[in-house]
Amino acid sequence: MANRGRFVFDTNVVVSALLMKKSVARDAVDKARAKGVFLLSMEVIEELSDVLSRPAFDRYIDEEDRLKFLALLVKEAALVEITERIKECRDSKDDKFLELAVNVSANFIVSGDKDLQVLHPFRNIPILSPREFLDTNL
Repeated sequence: MANRGRFVFDTNVVVSALLMKKSVARDAVDKARAKGVFLLSMEVIEELSDVLSRPAFDRYIDEEDRLKFLALLVKEAALVEITERIKECRDSKDDKFLELAVNVSANFIVSGDKDLQVLHPFRNIPILSPREFLDTNL
Protein backbone atom coordinates (compact mmCIF):
# COMPACT_ATOMS: atom_id res chain seq x y z
CA MET A 1 0.00 0.00 0.00
CA ALA A 2 2.96 2.35 0.48
CA ASN A 3 3.59 3.02 -3.24
CA ARG A 4 -0.02 3.41 -4.23
CA GLY A 5 -2.45 6.15 -3.34
CA ARG A 6 -4.61 5.76 -0.25
CA PHE A 7 -8.04 7.30 -0.59
CA VAL A 8 -10.95 8.00 1.74
CA PHE A 9 -14.29 8.78 0.10
CA ASP A 10 -17.30 9.96 2.03
CA THR A 11 -20.59 8.12 1.75
CA ASN A 12 -22.31 10.70 -0.44
CA VAL A 13 -19.61 10.54 -3.10
CA VAL A 14 -19.68 6.73 -3.16
CA VAL A 15 -23.48 6.64 -3.41
CA SER A 16 -23.47 9.28 -6.15
CA ALA A 17 -20.90 7.26 -8.07
CA LEU A 18 -23.09 4.19 -7.86
CA LEU A 19 -26.30 5.94 -8.87
CA MET A 20 -24.87 8.15 -11.64
CA LYS A 21 -22.56 6.26 -13.97
CA LYS A 22 -21.71 9.42 -15.92
CA SER A 23 -20.80 11.83 -13.15
CA VAL A 24 -17.86 13.58 -11.58
CA ALA A 25 -18.29 11.38 -8.50
CA ARG A 26 -18.06 8.21 -10.63
CA ASP A 27 -15.00 9.54 -12.46
CA ALA A 28 -13.34 10.31 -9.11
CA VAL A 29 -14.08 6.82 -7.79
CA ASP A 30 -12.76 5.24 -11.00
CA LYS A 31 -9.58 7.33 -10.80
CA ALA A 32 -8.99 6.29 -7.19
CA ARG A 33 -9.52 2.62 -8.05
CA ALA A 34 -6.99 2.91 -10.88
CA LYS A 35 -4.38 4.84 -8.89
CA GLY A 36 -4.52 3.23 -5.49
CA VAL A 37 -6.65 1.70 -2.82
CA PHE A 38 -9.90 2.67 -1.15
CA LEU A 39 -9.71 2.79 2.60
CA LEU A 40 -12.66 1.60 4.66
CA SER A 41 -13.34 1.18 8.35
CA MET A 42 -16.14 -0.82 9.92
CA GLU A 43 -17.93 2.44 10.75
CA VAL A 44 -17.82 3.58 7.11
CA ILE A 45 -18.95 0.16 5.85
CA GLU A 46 -21.87 0.22 8.29
CA GLU A 47 -22.94 3.67 7.12
CA LEU A 48 -22.67 2.67 3.46
CA SER A 49 -24.72 -0.45 4.14
CA ASP A 50 -27.39 1.53 5.99
CA VAL A 51 -27.64 4.15 3.24
CA LEU A 52 -27.62 1.65 0.37
CA SER A 53 -30.39 -0.36 2.05
CA ARG A 54 -32.82 2.56 1.95
CA PRO A 55 -35.94 1.89 -0.13
CA ALA A 56 -35.71 5.40 -1.61
CA PHE A 57 -32.98 4.14 -3.94
CA ASP A 58 -35.15 1.33 -5.34
CA ARG A 59 -36.34 3.50 -8.22
CA TYR A 60 -32.74 3.99 -9.37
CA ILE A 61 -31.11 0.63 -8.75
CA ASP A 62 -32.41 -2.48 -7.03
CA GLU A 63 -31.18 -3.35 -3.55
CA GLU A 64 -29.43 -6.53 -4.67
CA ASP A 65 -27.25 -4.56 -7.11
CA ARG A 66 -26.52 -1.94 -4.44
CA LEU A 67 -25.39 -4.61 -2.01
CA LYS A 68 -23.28 -6.31 -4.71
CA PHE A 69 -21.61 -2.96 -5.32
CA LEU A 70 -20.87 -2.63 -1.61
CA ALA A 71 -19.50 -6.17 -1.43
CA LEU A 72 -17.17 -5.49 -4.36
CA LEU A 73 -16.02 -2.22 -2.84
CA VAL A 74 -15.26 -3.94 0.48
CA LYS A 75 -13.41 -6.75 -1.32
CA GLU A 76 -11.19 -4.28 -3.22
CA ALA A 77 -10.61 -1.93 -0.29
CA ALA A 78 -8.15 -1.99 2.57
CA LEU A 79 -9.96 -2.43 5.87
CA VAL A 80 -8.46 -0.18 8.51
CA GLU A 81 -8.69 -0.73 12.23
CA ILE A 82 -9.24 2.60 13.93
CA THR A 83 -6.89 3.11 16.87
CA GLU A 84 -6.88 6.93 17.06
CA ARG A 85 -10.29 8.49 17.65
CA ILE A 86 -10.96 12.02 16.44
CA LYS A 87 -13.64 14.48 17.49
CA GLU A 88 -12.94 17.56 15.41
CA CYS A 89 -15.64 17.84 12.75
CA ARG A 90 -18.57 20.16 13.37
CA ASP A 91 -20.78 17.24 12.26
CA SER A 92 -19.66 14.42 14.55
CA LYS A 93 -20.99 11.81 12.09
CA ASP A 94 -18.15 12.81 9.75
CA ASP A 95 -15.37 12.19 12.28
CA LYS A 96 -15.19 8.58 11.03
CA PHE A 97 -13.74 9.79 7.71
CA LEU A 98 -11.09 11.85 9.49
CA GLU A 99 -10.23 8.88 11.71
CA LEU A 100 -9.89 6.60 8.73
CA ALA A 101 -7.62 9.01 6.90
CA VAL A 102 -5.41 9.78 9.90
CA ASN A 103 -5.01 6.16 11.01
CA VAL A 104 -3.20 5.24 7.77
CA SER A 105 -1.98 8.62 6.52
CA ALA A 106 -4.30 8.75 3.53
CA ASN A 107 -3.25 10.81 0.54
CA PHE A 108 -6.71 12.37 0.12
CA ILE A 109 -10.17 12.60 1.57
CA VAL A 110 -12.71 13.09 -1.23
CA SER A 111 -15.91 14.75 -0.10
CA GLY A 112 -18.46 17.29 -1.19
CA ASP A 113 -19.50 17.79 2.44
CA LYS A 114 -18.87 21.34 3.65
CA ASP A 115 -18.45 20.07 7.22
CA LEU A 116 -15.37 18.16 6.06
CA GLN A 117 -14.15 20.61 3.42
CA VAL A 118 -13.90 23.43 5.97
CA LEU A 119 -11.12 21.40 7.66
CA HIS A 120 -8.94 21.28 4.51
CA PRO A 121 -6.21 20.26 4.94
CA PHE A 122 -6.71 18.06 7.98
CA ARG A 123 -3.39 17.08 9.57
CA ASN A 124 -1.72 17.60 6.19
CA ILE A 125 -4.28 15.41 4.38
CA PRO A 126 -6.04 17.32 1.61
CA ILE A 127 -9.83 17.27 1.66
CA LEU A 128 -10.96 17.72 -1.93
CA SER A 129 -14.24 17.73 -3.78
CA PRO A 130 -14.58 15.03 -6.44
CA ARG A 131 -13.82 17.66 -9.13
CA GLU A 132 -10.69 18.86 -7.31
CA PHE A 133 -9.57 15.25 -6.90
CA LEU A 134 -9.97 14.66 -10.63
CA ASP A 135 -7.80 17.72 -11.29
CA THR A 136 -4.89 16.34 -9.24
CA ASN A 137 -1.84 14.93 -11.01
CA LEU A 138 -1.85 11.35 -9.80
